[in-house]
Amino acid sequence: MSQILVVDDEVGIRELLSEILRDEGHQVRLAQDAGEARQIRGHSRPDLVLLDIWMPDTDGITLLKEWASTGQLTMPVVMMSGHGTIDTAVEATRIGAYAFLEKPIALQKLLSTVGTALRQGMLKSHTPAVPVTAGKSRAVEQLRAQLERLRTLKASALFVGEPGAGMEQCARLLHQPNTLWVAAEDFSAFDQVESNLVGQASEGILFLREVGEMTRAQQKNLLNQALKLERYNTRMLSSSSTDLAEMVAKGAFDPRLYTILAGVVVRLPGLRERAEDVPELANLILSRAIEAKEAPARNFNTAALNALRNYRWPGNLVQLESVVKTVAQLALTNEIGVADVASAMAILEAPLQSPAATLLLDRELREARDDFEREYFEYHLHREGGNMSRVAERAGLERTHLYRKLKQLGVKLPRRADE
Repeated sequence: MSQILVVDDEVGIRELLSEILRDEGHQVRLAQDAGEARQIRGHSRPDLVLLDIWMPDTDGITLLKEWASTGQLTMPVVMMSGHGTIDTAVEATRIGAYAFLEKPIALQKLLSTVGTALRQGMLKSHTPAVPVTAGKSRAVEQLRAQLERLRTLKASALFVGEPGAGMEQCARLLHQPNTLWVAAEDFSAFDQVESNLVGQASEGILFLREVGEMTRAQQKNLLNQALKLERYNTRMLSSSSTDLAEMVAKGAFDPRLYTILAGVVVRLPGLRERAEDVPELANLILSRAIEAKEAPARNFNTAALNALRNYRWPGNLVQLESVVKTVAQLALTNEIGVADVASAMAILEAPLQSPAATLLLDRELREARDDFEREYFEYHLHREGGNMSRVAERAGLERTHLYRKLKQLGVKLPRRADE
């Protein structure tokens, strides 16, 4: 049984929609304005929201933007308006609305839209537990402003930052609904001169992860493809946790390709640069885990949140998510305290502080990174009992990309106990 939130300042419309939806077997909650809707979303996650645009306190577009920027837009939202315009509908869709219904709403149109939106919501699995744009720090406010400006551009953009900072998530925020999103699982597609990922992403986005790992031959073939971006109306977005400008200076990266990739450069702040956001992020991760029934209902006490805030977070958002999900599952009481946080950190820090890791400092960066990644994946393969789905989820990778990565690093897959 689906839970639907109807937000409309007209009591007649609220009651009519409620009656129709309840007759279809749905649970319905009603809100007369954005304030009530905000309060309901703060305590629960509906499966679908029907949101009126014109309301007396805060308009629906503004509320939709608020949910998107704070990571609460994890359910499909259908906008409603009696006097909407094409521009308003486009704006709502760009922000993340699933559909737009014009009042008076025909019964079949309503039921059809609600049905497909609910199915889409159940299939949606790529929503990250840590929204990179959530928070109120100056650093994240600047990041949100940069992303907002980038939405209106067609230029290539390069996202740079430390591993785990959320670079791919930022790129996805620029993806327009109903357009292609093509992400290269690895760079083998650029081993062949005739490959054409730019063409495959025509009218959409081609995303490339960690472009600093490309060989010179792969860079050359990508450069040849990049010259066709305008022909296919494709936007190229990429990420790198290594300094590409320095690689160019050392002759390790093609300067012409760098010029194309770095049309706009967006630097993502590390979590320690936005420490004041950590309590909000931790609470958001915890609430999502509870909503997804991945953990029982719990809450952090103030001391625990302060401990999280004061930590350095070398693994950034990915590490924060791991700590919060671990403590949510292992805490002994419903109130998570400092001891629970310390225990979870000890579990997850072990591979980062191993003796082998300290030996990497005198190596070449690529070699050091390979050694760290090898140790990282071996640790998680052992921890998850060889379950590739859980390792892929924890690492934030697609399974196919994970298999290729393990093969590249020479990591042997352990036999699972149930095999």
